[in-house]
Amino acid sequence: MATFDELIAEGDAVPVAGWDFSWFAGRATEERPAWGYARLMGERATRARVMLDIQTGGGEVLAAALRASGARPEVLAATESWPPNAELARRNLAALGGTVAEVADDDDLPFESGAFDLVASRHPTEVGWREIARVLRPGGSYLSQQVGAGSNRELTDFMMGTQPVTVARSPQVAVAAAEAAGLAVADLREQALQVEFFDVAAVAYFLRKVLWTVPGFTVAAYTEPLRRMHAHIAAAGSFTCHSQRFLIEARKPA
Repeated sequence: MATFDELIAEGDAVPVAGWDFSWFAGRATEERPAWGYARLMGERATRARVMLDIQTGGGEVLAAALRASGARPEVLAATESWPPNAELARRNLAALGGTVAEVADDDDLPFESGAFDLVASRHPTEVGWREIARVLRPGGSYLSQQVGAGSNRELTDFMMGTQPVTVARSPQVAVAAAEAAGLAVADLREQALQVEFFDVAAVAYFLRKVLWTVPGFTVAAYTEPLRRMHAHIAAAGSFTCHSQRFLIEARKPA
């Protein structure tokens, strides 16, 4: 069995660009939401002439959804705030004719009003509802899978001590913000999903990649909690927590 130091070195060395989680195979599992976001996005894209994906990461989810559905919007645009992800997204979306703009997550969108039939976003860190409403054409739709309040709180609390759970990411807050921006919510679903880690390398890599779980996380700063995690997994066989996800679809009145 690998030592703590070996596992931590491994988890600290894996590149974090993009949203390809294949490295976790055999080391961590996460239950998937019942609604199938990529499938829904692909279905919506088959009816869209002009599409925007906000905070696309490395473009992997968008590219896979379009290929699986056969959807080919005439105009495909995406935004991403982190330069390494933006460059990866350009490569992943090039064959689909997609363009990627580097835009801070809380900045206005660099597109004309009423430009898009469909706006999508998977796990956005910030949601600019008024900007989304502005760039949608009348009758257009916004489809998003979002991280809910208290996601993976068991992992956050293990690493940091008990933390308060803010309602800022709750589905109810999202609905209120969508309606305040002039959108009509057509669908809302939520689900708690089991996440299981089988070694501390997977925990370290996850916390480096999913930054909001433990804000400011570095391996050096959290060595002692990681040692406790290693001991817990050795004794229990895994560490279990629960991610919170919700799906929201909103339409701009025609």
